Formats: sequence, structure tokens, C-alpha cells
Amino acid sequence: MTTAIIGIVALVAIALLGWAIAEAKYKTITYTRNEEETAVENRAAEALKQNGYKELGIKDVIRTISTKGFKAV
Repeated sequence: MTTAIIGIVALVAIALLGWAIAEAKYKTITYTRNEEETAVENRAAEALKQNGYKELGIKDVIRTISTKGFKAV
């Protein structure tokens, strides 16, 4: 019985330690975009506009999605 309790306590301790490490990394490491990445994103957005990209609304998605499955032959 004590072995199970020790195992559960160890599991919780390891989980809390991992969570603390992840939170510390999240708060200390920041990501900033450089000029090259911003330029690539802008080029991709322009290409989408030129090719006639249109974002679908929920009604368009429901109309075009296959939700009825396949019919047996």
C-alpha cells in the first residue's frame, strides 16, 4: 500500500516539476520575427489575393463537405 502512495506522490512531483520547467521556458524565451519572415508572409498574402483566395463561411463548408458517407454499390 505504501509503495502505491509513494509512486503516486513521485508521479505528481515529476509532473509538477515538468510543468514548472515548461512555464519557466515560456516566460524567459521570446520569439521575434525578423524582416525576412515578415517579407515571406507578405508575399504569400499577396499571392493568395492574386489567385482569388476566398475564405469559406460555415454555410459554404457545410454545403461542400461530405457528411453522408459513401453509398454501397
